[in-house]
Amino acid sequence: MTDLENQMKINMELRGYSPKTIKHYLLCVSNFAKHYNKSLEQIGESEIQNYLHYCITEKHLGEGTVNYYHSAIKFFYTKILDRGWKQEKIPRAKEGRKLPVILSQSEVKAILEATSNPKHNAILSTIYGAGLRISEAARLKVTDIDSKNMQIIVRQGKGKKDRYSILSKNNLNLLREYWKRYKPATYLFSGKNPTGHITVRAIQKIFDEAKNTAGIKKDATVHTLRHSFATHLLEAGTDICYIQRLLGHTSLQTTTIYLHLRRVDLLNIKSPLDTL
Repeated sequence: MTDLENQMKINMELRGYSPKTIKHYLLCVSNFAKHYNKSLEQIGESEIQNYLHYCITEKHLGEGTVNYYHSAIKFFYTKILDRGWKQEKIPRAKEGRKLPVILSQSEVKAILEATSNPKHNAILSTIYGAGLRISEAARLKVTDIDSKNMQIIVRQGKGKKDRYSILSKNNLNLLREYWKRYKPATYLFSGKNPTGHITVRAIQKIFDEAKNTAGIKKDATVHTLRHSFATHLLEAGTDICYIQRLLGHTSLQTTTIYLHLRRVDLLNIKSPLDTL
């Protein structure tokens, strides 16, 4: 790591960036420097333009990945080198908006019923029942389950924000049976090391096996359970502002994507073709 890259690392740590973001930003900047094989201080605006264009046309990277490079390089030049950044000359790539995959309630039920292991069932049920991100579920502690108020405390979620989500009665019963059998001490779902938490990769593997056993062909991931949680709440008539708070979204606009995912038959909308 060069002195400048180390300065960037320190700067991001001081700003409270997550270790994952720091790692990826440094990798982006390192790849950028290697492409030109010279000091970052010697690379100018036109070369930044050309590199991002190269990522799109030659490396065929997606818009989201290109914009990640854009953000990392911009951070380096504006925060470390204290240079100006002309957005009109170095624009971000326009990203298409894709609707996420959603599972029906019957499909979610099939996946949960396909998990014969009580621990695996408890993990997936908690993620769906509270709309958690996979990393949030992995880091849950026993003390985060508030059975008195039927809430789950999500600590330091995305953006390092704490929030509350709901704890369903069925989920609580599953967790109690799970606790009696496994007796977790600190983390609710421990990993191979009893004192540590389960890994994100392990949870994804649990989900994939359950999905395959259930015969679900959709391109679903663990995060699909979170999307399905929000969509099913919306279909049940839950106010979208409450869903925003449960999911921990900063902006309501992020949550409104679920308006496009509700089943049309629940909206009682008829095609004009049927009225001819």
